[in-house]
Amino acid sequence: MQKFSIGPLSVPDDTTPLFIAGPCLIESRAMAFETAEELQSISQQEGVRFIFKGSYRKANRTSASSFTGIGDVEALEVLAEIRQTFNMPVITDVHETKEVTLAARYVDVLQIPAFLCRQTELLVAAGESGLAVNIKKGQFMAPEDMVLAAAKVARTGNSRVMLTERGSSFGYHNLVVDFRGLAKMAESGYPVLYDATHSLQLPGADQGISGGERQYVMPLARAAVAAGVDGLFFEIHPNPSTALSDAATQVALPDFRIMVKQLLHLYRCVHALHSL
Repeated sequence: MQKFSIGPLSVPDDTTPLFIAGPCLIESRAMAFETAEELQSISQQEGVRFIFKGSYRKANRTSASSFTGIGDVEALEVLAEIRQTFNMPVITDVHETKEVTLAARYVDVLQIPAFLCRQTELLVAAGESGLAVNIKKGQFMAPEDMVLAAAKVARTGNSRVMLTERGSSFGYHNLVVDFRGLAKMAESGYPVLYDATHSLQLPGADQGISGGERQYVMPLARAAVAAGVDGLFFEIHPNPSTALSDAATQVALPDFRIMVKQLLHLYRCVHALHSL
């Protein structure tokens, strides 16, 4: 298994799963800081470390009228301030090669959105940044083919790559997770994460925006941990009903604290079994 560090975090870690968590989109500094403060509190209580997640701009929206951000530099500066204030690594998405240089000034990890996981020039540019790269598996991609996406980053000399499962298209407006895919991606030798919230989206199913089935977040997250993932990805929000994107699947902050406690315990049980 490829092992590396992201700031103070070791990836993977046999005792603690990697948690990537934060709002879908940086809607405001106040909302982002409220979320980061809760993550810091959970970290101190449970002994886990987080990578703070927040898109500085949403380039992939179902409707042209959907909210896409507060401004690129303003949102990136919020991420950089969270990193400095809370000593917490931060991650954001990039959509085009020209975005890589800008985003890399502010964050610790670049994320390749699922729809763009085959874009060679974008993967290479992300690798050349020298930052860790998280590649979301496309809804159309076979899990065993994700090693080819990782190889595009690794050919730059940057082997700090993670692969994230986020569901596969199943007809229209639906996603399913084939848990065999987690084991297949792990055969690549790269750390594998499970996206517990995007996997339950119903893309475009709610009058031009994505719906979702938040009630299944924990059952599937537990299944992913039992299947042996190295980390988990969650979109969380102080008040999901008012979120300006992905409102149907983001997890409320009080609920997330309970989820982390349960998943951490299960993760340690799974790894204890490996030592038998």
